Amino acid sequence: MNQQAKIEIRHSTCPHDCPSACALDVEVIGRQTIGRVRGSKRQTYTAGVVCAKVARYAERIHHPERVIHPLRRTGPKGSGQFARISWDEALDEIAHRFNAAEREFGAESVWPYYYAGTMGLVMRDGLNRLTHAKKYSRFYSTICANVARVGFAVGTGKIAGVDPREMAVSDLVVIWGTNPVNTQVNVMTHASRARKERGARIAAVDIYDNETMKQADIKIILRPGTDGAFACGVMHALFRDGYADRAYLERYTDCPGELEAHLKSRTPEWASAICGLPAAEIEAFAGAVGETKRTFFRLGYGFTRSRNGAAQMHAAACIPAVTGAWQYEGGGAFFNNYALWHFNESIIEGHDAIDLSTRTLDQSKIGRILTGDAEALQRKGPVKAMLIQNTNPMSVAPEQALVRKGFAREDLFVAVHEQFTTETAQMADIVLPATMFMEHDDVYYGGGHQYISVGAKLIDPPGECRSNHEVLQALARRVGAVHWGFEMSARELIDATLKLSGHGDIEALEADVWRDLQPDFRTSHYLDGFAHSDKKFHFKADWAHPPFGLPMGELTKMPSLPDHWDVIEHADEAHPFRLATSPSRSFLNTTFNETPSSQAREGKASVMIHPLDAATLGIKEGDAVTLGNGRGETTLLANLFDGVRRGVVIAESIHPNKDHIGSRGINMLTGADTVAPIGGAAFHDNKVWIRKANASA
Repeated sequence: MNQQAKIEIRHSTCPHDCPSACALDVEVIGRQTIGRVRGSKRQTYTAGVVCAKVARYAERIHHPERVIHPLRRTGPKGSGQFARISWDEALDEIAHRFNAAEREFGAESVWPYYYAGTMGLVMRDGLNRLTHAKKYSRFYSTICANVARVGFAVGTGKIAGVDPREMAVSDLVVIWGTNPVNTQVNVMTHASRARKERGARIAAVDIYDNETMKQADIKIILRPGTDGAFACGVMHALFRDGYADRAYLERYTDCPGELEAHLKSRTPEWASAICGLPAAEIEAFAGAVGETKRTFFRLGYGFTRSRNGAAQMHAAACIPAVTGAWQYEGGGAFFNNYALWHFNESIIEGHDAIDLSTRTLDQSKIGRILTGDAEALQRKGPVKAMLIQNTNPMSVAPEQALVRKGFAREDLFVAVHEQFTTETAQMADIVLPATMFMEHDDVYYGGGHQYISVGAKLIDPPGECRSNHEVLQALARRVGAVHWGFEMSARELIDATLKLSGHGDIEALEADVWRDLQPDFRTSHYLDGFAHSDKKFHFKADWAHPPFGLPMGELTKMPSLPDHWDVIEHADEAHPFRLATSPSRSFLNTTFNETPSSQAREGKASVMIHPLDAATLGIKEGDAVTLGNGRGETTLLANLFDGVRRGVVIAESIHPNKDHIGSRGINMLTGADTVAPIGGAAFHDNKVWIRKANASA
């Protein structure tokens, strides 16, 4: 008689690229199996809620199509033809190709490439240790948060804000530039609690009538890239109608008089002409914010997807400084808590081995780099070999036509360490099987809250899967990379990093399960002054001297005071539409693309088009349509939708390239132009034309 397996509830933290970093209670069944995954009620930000895709994690971790053995390519690049090999064969081949490239072209011809497929510090950032020890080309992260981060910090002085749990005691929660129903469901947990317990209102500011906006009391639908104009129109009304807290402004801000004078011409009517929102709605929003002391501005990552995103984030963050909302519990602003963690990753990343003369290549410009663009390569030699962890650039990187051409090079050697045969893995010469987060140890922080935690290994991995750290240890020995971090286990790296960071040791953090680092009320609300040297909130932004990052782009042209910076990619006669590739609910970038439940929820790759725009083009619901611009074309299905401004189209992403008709994904249309002031990629800032697809498509 078979004895029923014992179910043990173990704690973990979701590692995926989401600000929530949810606290998890996981059913562990034996040594290799999990059951249900729930949000933990013991951690007050997650508060027992987790998104549906992570709740179904057993579907992903036990997926029959996981890569569980090393593979060598046997057919043409992209064919998906591979043969099983041993780990020694795979690692020896990678080391041989890296060493050969180094001998012939120099160490900078090797470019280790990674991103946020896991947010665990050891498994995400350890690849930098190999880069630094070997003097390979370094990696500059630009594909996600830079633009919004610097826009927030240039006002406050650092990336930290009000305790996000204070949304629950707010009287007006403004959710701006994020769609948390799709991307960080815990925001809605706390906002909904405020509505239920306090009668609070929820306002949503975005570019289409998304799932969050459907739950909002106040709905603000803007044209893409015009948030700064809307913010200025709001602040004009706040000053004009007596809602500006002049005592607060005088004590806590740098130039309130200059700001008020600047805004005299930024009327709601001026803003309306730019952002497409009726002036009356701008006035009404300003009145709601002005009359509600406890207004909480939850600002999101949407700002980081536009060419003027940093200026827009700064303009939005100025509003609670004008009203003095920072003074009140449930008031102020929050974007991310990066400044709280103080993690010293010097051992994980091998900081003592950094050679500043080694070039740093821009992650977003991978297409240009792999196709030999001299400027992107910094006037140095080509990239000849890569090791890729935690990312899928064949789907997620901009300028996909160039990315495809680059990965198709026969003289480029690529090793991909992955959990599934992604579209990047299909272009690889060697594919290595990777663990998932419950199969290794790591340490995590939550960008959207204030907790840190150790995520301990819960189960054994299937087949021959190895963690990122184990792969780096084995490869380091073969390529002669010497650093003491390679001699440490993942747990030893976590322990050393915690101690260096002033967070105690690994045992103490594991005993806490999730440790709350939220500062006291006065600090969180900047009641003793903001984080600039003058203790003021800065309405006047010093873009030429950003608080972090590498200054680049049109710095001298950025507006110092809040404004509409008109550098977006405008629609024109040849490209009459503006496209945004906003995040979908059941995919997370390309993670969860492989799970049947997520595929069923998202359906076919489609684009939302206003019915009146569709009618002028002779397009009907469900028609195949082709979108294009100077970067490329993609074909998908039309979804007629009146929740956008005329001339705006939305493609919720990222579907696999193969799900698009013709296998050309949505990032065929997105650009990799440098976004000031510290770099970035403007994924939601694209002009396109649209036509019915031809019959052959």
